[in-house]
Amino acid sequence: MHQILQPDGWKKPIGYANGILAEGRTIHVGGQIGWNGNCEFETDDFVGQVRQTLQNIVDVLAAGNAKPEHIVSMTWYFTDKREYLANLKGIGAAYREVIGRHYPAMAGVQVVALIEDRAKIEIQATAVVP
Repeated sequence: MHQILQPDGWKKPIGYANGILAEGRTIHVGGQIGWNGNCEFETDDFVGQVRQTLQNIVDVLAAGNAKPEHIVSMTWYFTDKREYLANLKGIGAAYREVIGRHYPAMAGVQVVALIEDRAKIEIQATAVVP
């Protein structure tokens, strides 16, 4: 389905891929945040918002007949690097619960703020459906 690109001699990354080769129908998921389908936040907990954000991505993919394993890249935008790093274990558990053990190419970026004041995380994703 997809081919993970790992240069010879490079240390294997944990929780992401350095690159993915994919061919098929492309779905671009706009930035999702930690609110539900009614645009309401149910929590201000960082891991809770991550879980909801990932679920929102899965829901958008499902509308295009795609699954989490079709994701080839994700960009994570968070408002507090320290909060992100302090919650890695919980984030990993939420990720595996919602996405599974599929690790696409990823980037993480701390930003000053997100458009929605209560949002602590925003994730943009791209999927390729064979």
